[in-house]
Amino acid sequence: MRPPACGHPMAERRAAQVQAALERVLPAGDDVLAEAMRYAVLGGGKRIRPRLVYAAGSVAGAETRHLDQAAAAVELLHCYSLVHDDLPAMDDDDLRRGRPSVHVRFGEATAILAGDALQALAFEAVAHEDLPPTVAANWTRLLAKAAGFRGMVGGQMLDLAGEQRALAHSELEAMHRRKTGALLHAAVLMGAVGGNASAAEVEALSRFGAEIGLAFQIRDDVLDATAETTVLGKPQGSDARQGKSTYVSVFGLDAARTEAERRLRNAGDALATIGDRAEDLREIARFAVLRES
Repeated sequence: MRPPACGHPMAERRAAQVQAALERVLPAGDDVLAEAMRYAVLGGGKRIRPRLVYAAGSVAGAETRHLDQAAAAVELLHCYSLVHDDLPAMDDDDLRRGRPSVHVRFGEATAILAGDALQALAFEAVAHEDLPPTVAANWTRLLAKAAGFRGMVGGQMLDLAGEQRALAHSELEAMHRRKTGALLHAAVLMGAVGGNASAAEVEALSRFGAEIGLAFQIRDDVLDATAETTVLGKPQGSDARQGKSTYVSVFGLDAARTEAERRLRNAGDALATIGDRAEDLREIARFAVLRES
């Protein structure tokens, strides 16, 4: 299996595209809340979720100017979750993307409010007046489901429970699908329903999104156990220090790697009927599972 293409031309083009979209929607000025929001969002990141929006949207024939709004929204929601995950009451991490976490840089209260504001701004982005009403409604529904009880928030609650006891396999998979997988899955679906994809194509893209969402978090578990802090950009080994249930702690390192690669194969199989039009999605999937940070 060939290594991921971190410097892939499409990846670089999409990263620049979403950076511009984020710059447009984020508040400007020297207000401390606006500064904290921009610090949380513009300080790096792999931008995998917005890349998935663009790649799936390309398959569906969606308009790029519309996809910019969805791409910005999923990244804003992702960054909100990182700000809150790092808080002392949650994972208590002082480092994110190689820099002090938002609560370290700006204080805990400002970090909470910055996260709240980023979440609200994500929904403002997908409710933009220039979007077709049906697209805006579908994107809002997908984003809300990914963010809430059945998605990231519910997954984070399971993650906290996993610090107190070892989670069963079914619980561990449910946590991964909700905490991280839900938003990755939603990013693919938002691209899929943003254009004129057939029902069969939307179903194929949905299956791809579900598999890659789980594989991404399993790879995160592996990296937390093996990569250096300077490479990760966040504290290495924090899962183990907090006694978290992960694929590595429950099944072991080799089995976790094997499972991530199996999910990657499943994701590729889901795209078989779409053919060459899904090559960007396949490239993103390879990067998500074979990345080193």
